[in-house]
Amino acid sequence: MDAVRPYLAAFSSRFLLMLQYRAAAIAGFATQCWWGGIKVMIYAAFFAAAPGAAAASPMTLAQAITYVWMAQALLALTPWGADPDIAQAVRTGSVAYDRLRPVDTYWLWYVRGGAWMVSRAAPRAALMLLAAGLALPLLGLSDWAWGSPPDLAAAAFFTVSLALAVALSSAMLMLVNLVVAATLTDRGAVTLYNPLLIVFSGNLLPLALYPDWAQTALLMQPFAGMLDIPLRLYVGQLTGAWAWAGLGLQVFWTLLLILVGRAGLTRVMARLEVQGG
Repeated sequence: MDAVRPYLAAFSSRFLLMLQYRAAAIAGFATQCWWGGIKVMIYAAFFAAAPGAAAASPMTLAQAITYVWMAQALLALTPWGADPDIAQAVRTGSVAYDRLRPVDTYWLWYVRGGAWMVSRAAPRAALMLLAAGLALPLLGLSDWAWGSPPDLAAAAFFTVSLALAVALSSAMLMLVNLVVAATLTDRGAVTLYNPLLIVFSGNLLPLALYPDWAQTALLMQPFAGMLDIPLRLYVGQLTGAWAWAGLGLQVFWTLLLILVGRAGLTRVMARLEVQGG
């Protein structure tokens, strides 16, 4: 327990620090409500205008709408760029302080990154649930509201999957951090990485709605575990053996990315030069 305590302290301190940015949380919530509303109207129009295609869709309109609201609520839980604190530390040279701490640098950055994402997503998700899950039904817009999971099994799978999504996102964030540490800038990494995240995480479109021939590859790739798999478990689109497969893929990619990240950090830190004094 003594070995874990420093990392728990790092997580809690970063989490509590980021919760102070209430204006940013409200602004993010408003933006995501706007885009969520646009996407919901697009899906509603598509399902109404193309009943034949809608009937053949692997997701119902209610599932797609819930997926959209949850994707907007959990948007900040996916790593959209490098951890800003680490990016600044690499540029200014204060990364040397982390190297001198009597803790493992990889796990220190890992838990800090996880706290950074969770702290930004938690208030926005709570506000989104109040708006899309409670306010819309009260206003008579139940058809466009954030729905409940179909059963307890779906809720249980989602809870486990959401925790695994945080672990996977933190591992992916560490890879982005390593690129920043190696190149001393986050511009290139973010420019190349963000389009992949938007398309393959399910943020742009639920992966279940892509062509059938691409379904296996889309489910197997690591970005799906950050957003798409938890949301498909919640709406009941992944059940039975597929649900267990989704959890297994999240665990697999988390462990693999951690191994790659630790090896990469060792190489980057062996070559990193800090100047100044």
